[in-house]
Amino acid sequence: MPRLHVNVDHVATLRQARREAFPDPVEWALRVERAGAQGITCHLRKDRRHIQDADVANLRRSIRTLLNLECSLDPEMVTFALRSGAEAFCLVPETRQEVTTEGGLDVRGELERVKRVTAELAAEGGAVSLFIDADREQIAAAADSGAPFIELHTGCYANAKGDARARELERLVAGAAFARERGLRVNAGHGLDYSNVGPVAAIEGVEELNIGFAIVAHAVFVGVDAAIVQMLDAMRAGRSKA
Repeated sequence: MPRLHVNVDHVATLRQARREAFPDPVEWALRVERAGAQGITCHLRKDRRHIQDADVANLRRSIRTLLNLECSLDPEMVTFALRSGAEAFCLVPETRQEVTTEGGLDVRGELERVKRVTAELAAEGGAVSLFIDADREQIAAAADSGAPFIELHTGCYANAKGDARARELERLVAGAAFARERGLRVNAGHGLDYSNVGPVAAIEGVEELNIGFAIVAHAVFVGVDAAIVQMLDAMRAGRSKA
């Protein structure tokens, strides 16, 4: 079964709504670790709309599992990532207008820049992944970039219904297979929730799922521990049907 990495951004979003000291994304991360999550993910955006610089430092000092830092190719953000101490980095596209990350990184169009940043982050000992759509040209470019991982963008699958969702799942399955043929390791994430995670967890070769908003939202009703346990159960159920 894939590892569950929990994105803590939306805990910080709630805190920043009132500029309070709580809820603390670090405390949340420790709770989800104890409940069974196998890694923590956060996205330090250039506009600092949720996660703050100090959060990243506090997460690295406090958590016991792997810290995966999502960041853009912006030089300021790359410089921060290089000093962060994170064990893993996921390069993502970023615009100020978006509510959340929309679509995958254009690795093909920015290959030389991606190669340079990947090499810089790898030199600091971090495992680098590229957040991309399940597109053969982007996957092929990712294989040429030097990054060992890709994270398949599952947002189109999550937002689709009926036959369209089935087609998007097929794209993810084919993309994961092609990536593995090209020597890449495969993670996945974006928009996954308790009702749609099973088929993605069942994709052969997917090693890790990054899930945040759905878990934070569900925890409002059932609590942190139950939200993590129920997500792991949903992943396990999907895997068992494969």
